[in-house]
Amino acid sequence: MAQLSGTPILILKEGTSRTRGKSAQSNNIMAGIVISDAVKSTLGPRGMDKMLVDSLGDVTITNDGASILKEIDVQHPAAKMLVEVAKSQDQETGDGTTTSVVIAGELLKRAQDLLEKKIHPTIIVGGYQKAAEKASAILKDIEVSMVGMDKKILTGIASTSMNSKSVSGTKDHFAKIAVDAVLQIAEKTDGGVKADIEMIEVIKKQGKSLTETELVKGMVIDKEVVHASMPRKIEGAKIALVNAAIEVQKTEFDAEIKIDSPDQIKAFLDEEERMLTSMVDKIVATGANVLVCQKGIDDVAQHYLAKAGVMAIRRAKKSTLEKLAKATGGTIATSLDELDKTNLGSAGIVEEVRIADDKLVYVKDCKDPKAVSIVIRGGTEHVVDEADRALHDALCVVRNVVEDSTYVAGGGSTEVEISRRLEAYANKVGGREQLAIEAFAESLLIIPKTLAENGGHDPIDIIADLNKDHSKATGTWFGVDVIKGKSSDMMKGGVIEPARVKSQAIRAAAEAAQMILRIDDVIAARASAGPPPGAGGMGGMPGGMGGMPGMM
Repeated sequence: MAQLSGTPILILKEGTSRTRGKSAQSNNIMAGIVISDAVKSTLGPRGMDKMLVDSLGDVTITNDGASILKEIDVQHPAAKMLVEVAKSQDQETGDGTTTSVVIAGELLKRAQDLLEKKIHPTIIVGGYQKAAEKASAILKDIEVSMVGMDKKILTGIASTSMNSKSVSGTKDHFAKIAVDAVLQIAEKTDGGVKADIEMIEVIKKQGKSLTETELVKGMVIDKEVVHASMPRKIEGAKIALVNAAIEVQKTEFDAEIKIDSPDQIKAFLDEEERMLTSMVDKIVATGANVLVCQKGIDDVAQHYLAKAGVMAIRRAKKSTLEKLAKATGGTIATSLDELDKTNLGSAGIVEEVRIADDKLVYVKDCKDPKAVSIVIRGGTEHVVDEADRALHDALCVVRNVVEDSTYVAGGGSTEVEISRRLEAYANKVGGREQLAIEAFAESLLIIPKTLAENGGHDPIDIIADLNKDHSKATGTWFGVDVIKGKSSDMMKGGVIEPARVKSQAIRAAAEAAQMILRIDDVIAARASAGPPPGAGGMGGMPGGMGGMPGMM
């Protein structure tokens, strides 16, 4: 809306709200801080869980930062940016989501103080940029390299990742499974080692307890054998992987067949049966005794396969077939004509196993499989789901260290060391940017502070102890021992994390904070009216941002 010689001119659509300058900035900063506070209490081994109930009444109990932010319906646009930080952290490194969001919230809080001191946002953004680059350089300087595939270090990394999860009671069992699984599927390439965790099939089944979770050196197919007369266990399996239907193909177009006599019906059915038996003969001729088919298998074909003693599984997922090929050394045949002996995969045992009400087919004892399966067991659905999230984080951090072979200590030790060195760097920079770099350095201390608070200890005393220990030449890896409530050497205590997780968390948090600080004008279109009350759906819930008063 503008005034020109007393005549109002409408520029923005009616109902559009606009927030400018200081109030827009403080609005956005506040939204970021609220999001960071929402996940802060979940950080560390003594962190608490959140119970999230969605609009349909489904319950999720977790303390995984990415899962919490994915589940809560965030309305505020600036808060959505922090949700994106958690998302990118999860995709990139699989762990450290809470850390990145908590650091981003603290960076915004410190920036708020600087804005009140009349320091221009671009100076703060410039300082944060320099600090983030320097922090990455410091991290490169202090990270430790792993020699070979050190199982002890990898197990420590997996355990640290699961320390803060509700499965921490069985973390040793899960850590061993995670390390064995990743090392099994890791492959050497020209540029080093690659571990694709997509090659680890995770199957969740309720029942028994978490300690019954097992790693299968091969594949577990969440399907059952198609025919009652087929064998339920085959040793020395030769496996045919087929991506074609073992059925008589229907015509592309509608066809009408005129039949004058019963003989013609018989001839028609006999021909159909002959086609199916020839398909089965092709499979049996290769010497295969197990068939995994991505598409359907006709009832008649099932009967002949069962007579030939072949165990068959139909409608397996494409991804399962690809993993089976990696695990058994077989090749997927796109038609039965190209199926021969050389295509077959092999496994020591293929058997159908009943778990609770479900039947699964285990393909195990494969020779050096490059795809494996983990079957997670647990008392209730919520326990199994949370174990799955914890295992995902553990698999990711082990993958990170297998690929990068660099790690640092946890417990806030890395953040304290980077913070100390940034303080020294800030003094060299000078000017107003120095204040922003100092603010960045102080923001990193939120991690050890939060760990101490969540452990029920006094953060001020612990930070004082940490500063004292870090001032010594050998004190780089001193962090918060949340159990004893004091500063101790985390590297000796085996609390270790991938350097990639720390690096990504600091960079992502800095970028999100910089983006939010650059905004000085928020123009929000009027929320579109929902359906009238009672007209299905949510009874006219208003969408959009409205005048943006609500944070979440």
